[in-house]
Amino acid sequence: MKKILVPGGAGFIGSHTVLALQAAGYEPVVLDNLSNGHRDAVTGATIETGDIRDRHFLDQLFEKYCFEAVIHFAAFIEAGESVRDPMKFYDNNVAGSLALIQAMLRHGTRKIVFSSTAAVYGDSADTMLTEDLPKHPINPYGQTKWAVECMLRDTAAANGLQAIALRYFNAAGADPEGRLGERHDPETHLIPLILQAAAGIRPAISIFGTDYPTPDGTCIRDYIHVTDLADAHVRALGHLFSLTEKTDGGNGFYNAFNLGNGTGFSVRQVVEAAKKVTGIDFTVKEEERRPGDPARLVANAERARQTFGWQPCYPELEIIVAHAWRYMKENQL
Repeated sequence: MKKILVPGGAGFIGSHTVLALQAAGYEPVVLDNLSNGHRDAVTGATIETGDIRDRHFLDQLFEKYCFEAVIHFAAFIEAGESVRDPMKFYDNNVAGSLALIQAMLRHGTRKIVFSSTAAVYGDSADTMLTEDLPKHPINPYGQTKWAVECMLRDTAAANGLQAIALRYFNAAGADPEGRLGERHDPETHLIPLILQAAAGIRPAISIFGTDYPTPDGTCIRDYIHVTDLADAHVRALGHLFSLTEKTDGGNGFYNAFNLGNGTGFSVRQVVEAAKKVTGIDFTVKEEERRPGDPARLVANAERARQTFGWQPCYPELEIIVAHAWRYMKENQL
């Protein structure tokens, strides 16, 4: 089986992708410093505890396993925190990615799938975001992800790296079989925060901003099921391996793909979906806008569909919420 290094594989999307890799016949090896990930989220796969900024540790890891590819999730992701502490994000997200890519090149690993974000587009006026739109991130989190994309693109041109960046929108939901789910600490994502209000874990849910230029005044986002995201990473990896079969393996390659349902839901709509799924009428508060929040982010994911046949299996908002609610109740979160 092909050994795949998965930095950040103990996190939310990473751990679901590890399951998908195993189901597809790969042998994932997780690298995680467990600052945000959970050791028990990695089931049936090797986990190595360490940091992607540690050059010596990376060299030992690549020598031990002889990886054929990398799927890179190791990053800080909270946009609001990135505004408050940008150096933390540049150190981990950019310097860490640089150390990882350098280690790949030293050890002859030429394939990488990178976890990027729709935040690279910033506050675009376009109703459907395509990959070729200008990149104008409005917070340091988005800036760091775009910086790594540029690094991958330039390294592909100069050093024969084969790289795919997956720009996904709002990851949500949980494994349909209930094996894994979302466990950020502190939690910052909308759907689990709403469900915590429904469960009585928090007294209310706050809507940050009700005066955006949207139909109901609240932000609109494209919510994508985490299992669908995991499937896309495996398909992207397969696409990189197919490139090697068609060439001598030495040609550089870089491309970026949006991942989303193509349907936007406002914060108010998500709140109403959660009330319907849970049957609980929880308290909702209206607050001022947060810095760095674009009004609308919705994906045009046609390129991923055409290139590696990706199609979301769980596009319905209520199903996404229902899977997350089931995981929360069964694990008493």
